[in-house]
Amino acid sequence: MIKAVMVMNTQGKPRLAKFYDYEPVEKQQELIRSVFAALSSRAENVSNFVEADAIFGLDSRLVYKHYATLYFVFVFDSSENELAMLDLIQVFVCELDIVFNYGKMQTILDEIVFGGQVLETSSAEVMKVVEEISKLEAASNAITFVPKTVSNWRGR
Repeated sequence: MIKAVMVMNTQGKPRLAKFYDYEPVEKQQELIRSVFAALSSRAENVSNFVEADAIFGLDSRLVYKHYATLYFVFVFDSSENELAMLDLIQVFVCELDIVFNYGKMQTILDEIVFGGQVLETSSAEVMKVVEEISKLEAASNAITFVPKTVSNWRGR
């Protein structure tokens, strides 16, 4: 099971943090700081896999990928494959809209992972659903609840 997904910048400021087990906000902040401390102290030429037992408890692993100024981090237990998690980060990062659009980042993550379980690994399928959601949002924003005849009566 995936325990958490985090995106943070190189200064440790979280851009996204989603925990699939309940953690109080204070504990979440502590975990984010601990993860950042572990990642920022690692050399660039070492493995992207980290044992996270000391941070998240027994049977916890962490995989991360550093792109430009962001760390993308997945925390999971032994029921998940480490290489599959690294590939999942790639699927998540492929959609560069996430860097510029927080709402889309949440939607994309929700299409890939739900309740700590991987739902979809195909970028094409994920983006098809995200585009459909965007169309629905645009259509709902275009709906007006006041007929034009009523809204224009003031101008007369």
